Amino acid sequence: MPPRWPRQPDRKDPAYRRLDDRMNFAVHVAIFAACNSGLWFFEKIQAATWPWAWWVTGGWLLLLGIHGIYIFAIADYSSVRPNQPN
Repeated sequence: MPPRWPRQPDRKDPAYRRLDDRMNFAVHVAIFAACNSGLWFFEKIQAATWPWAWWVTGGWLLLLGIHGIYIFAIADYSSVRPNQPN
């Protein structure tokens, strides 16, 4: 069952932004796991040597780590302030 939001979703709501970013990260992890498990499965089934598979997995894992660091350590979920006139 998908998560339910108790009020109207709004990207200006810090709690909603935080949940949305974490759900996007979870999707990113799931796609990484599915694609890389398929990649290594077929590499083993075909008894092939694909040196590029290490680069694909390592590069994607690096990007996934950067995404996770941003979501869990750097992102600021404080309230968004409307533009104030100068």
